[in-house]
Amino acid sequence: MSAFIVLGAQWGDEGKGKMTDYLAENADVVVRFQGGNNAGHTVVVGEKEYKLHLIPSGILYNDKLNVIGNGVVLDPKALFEEINYLESLGVEITPDRLIISDRAHVIMPYHRVLDGIKERARGNKDIGTTGKGIGPSYTDKMERSGIRVCDLIHKEVFEENLKETLEVKNKIITEVFGEEALDYDEIYNEYLGYAEKLRPFVKDISVIVNKKIKDGKEVLFEGAQGTLLDIDYGTYPYVTSSSTIAGGVCIGAGVGPTAITNAVGIAKAYTTRVGKGPFPTELLDSTGDWVREKGHEFGVTTGRARRCGWLDLVILKTSARVSGLTSFAVTKIDTLAGLDTLKVCTGYRLNGEIIDYVPASLEDLAKCKPIYEEFQGWDDSIANARCYKDLPENAIKYLKKIEDFTETKVSIVSVGPKRDQTMIISEI
Repeated sequence: MSAFIVLGAQWGDEGKGKMTDYLAENADVVVRFQGGNNAGHTVVVGEKEYKLHLIPSGILYNDKLNVIGNGVVLDPKALFEEINYLESLGVEITPDRLIISDRAHVIMPYHRVLDGIKERARGNKDIGTTGKGIGPSYTDKMERSGIRVCDLIHKEVFEENLKETLEVKNKIITEVFGEEALDYDEIYNEYLGYAEKLRPFVKDISVIVNKKIKDGKEVLFEGAQGTLLDIDYGTYPYVTSSSTIAGGVCIGAGVGPTAITNAVGIAKAYTTRVGKGPFPTELLDSTGDWVREKGHEFGVTTGRARRCGWLDLVILKTSARVSGLTSFAVTKIDTLAGLDTLKVCTGYRLNGEIIDYVPASLEDLAKCKPIYEEFQGWDDSIANARCYKDLPENAIKYLKKIEDFTETKVSIVSVGPKRDQTMIISEI
């Protein structure tokens, strides 16, 4: 296992931060390959809780190289705020422990402004953006008008690019939306300061990561968000602006597909999502409220309450297919303790037919009626379980159903937020 992926198999918030932190113990390198500071990972080490948004979870180990890949959109202000936050908790951040791709695109102030303006303009058709400028930054990347890290640290290039781009952005901000123009000098001086602070961290990460793989080092690729938020395979347009599935690693970190040996999908033992969009198994009753409170289902980045529902195996099967998952890590199974009956969705009924995949059309997905299989619950807390045989028989049956339906083994089970509340039940 020299290069493996950890990614979300649902709508994000599955516990990727904890699982990456756990698996990073045996890794040499941890790589973020997409997204930005819209991600929110919570990692608990001993009695300390760390909230990460941009920096890879491997930073909590002293002997790991952490990489922000070219597929990430980088907000320098957010990066240095996170570095200061981690250093205040005793985590050392140096260029020996963190490197940043010279090809990563930079989130600028006008990206954040346009993100907020456009979201407000959508009215009741808003898509639930975090307002951090992620989407507009990816838009500029595809329009070939973005500013990359390598441009930012070259003063003359940055000056020319900013002048050209800001002129266009200010016309949109003022003439289309009637908002106040942004000041060139203010942005220029602020970002020149960031450029000098960034410079020691900037590398061609593709060269470094591929050499690590060639040398037999363990490289872990850490995904953000989840499969159902993927720009192509998610519930479009209620998605993020990057590729969250396994294929995104190749583009976002500059490695070939043959370098990847394993892909682990992180899935909660139930389903959650934030914001709008169809949710076939959503629980709009007291059971949903109970799961939300017991599972502490509130966003790390936004603080928004998450919508909760029964486990949707159709989603997990779709995730396994589009990412070629080799196994699942199931988290928060401890949250379900105390429910007499559990339901899992094994198919959708759509226009009189039964399907076992997530349809592309949002209208079709909204019409899908879940087909449930019921399981007996368990009363005992399983937070102290440390091996598979410690789990209640009904919990084991529940996990077995995931394996059978998705044709993908469950390799890891998490029964709480701490590192030691994790069990490996089969080879990853």
